[in-house]
Amino acid sequence: MFKRTFPAIIFLALGLLLAACGSAGSSTGSSSGTTPTTAPTTASTATTAPTGAVVMTATATVGGKSETILTDAQGKTLYYFTPDTSTTAACAAGCISAWPPLLFSGSGSPTASGTLPGTLSAVSDGNGTQVEYNGHPLYIFSGDSASGQTNGEGIGGKWFVATPSLAKQGGAQTTPTATPTTAPTTGGGY
Repeated sequence: MFKRTFPAIIFLALGLLLAACGSAGSSTGSSSGTTPTTAPTTASTATTAPTGAVVMTATATVGGKSETILTDAQGKTLYYFTPDTSTTAACAAGCISAWPPLLFSGSGSPTASGTLPGTLSAVSDGNGTQVEYNGHPLYIFSGDSASGQTNGEGIGGKWFVATPSLAKQGGAQTTPTATPTTAPTTGGGY
């Protein structure tokens, strides 16, 4: 008798476990109802910003000074790459493993959690639909493991923390914390 009831108990327990997992997945699926049904879902190594406010501001130490910086929705520091243009991301392919682009998957334009003096937009480039601030495509540095870190500042003389005062692309590319310098033509730039 024990031999017959033991497998039945295992199947009953397995069935309850699967039912519990299924209901947890269902509640998780219903919580994503804030995402428009027209938003594409793609797998990428880049950071895809959620719909709603995708850029925020925070205070961090950059070059030894306390600065207001731009961050993604998770508080990670955003950077710009000086070789980029407002229509072409120079950081692509092998570069994006260290510098994942901030991608936008919503409809309309990306937004900020507060008022910014510049303009947020999204442009389709070689990386996908990338968020830009004042025409500068934005990136996250893989070397920043927590909010408020600015480890990518000045790397290769081409990577700089994005601040609300970042000049429009095509003008002088300066931030209050650093002035990009002419980088050597060797070294890969990332």
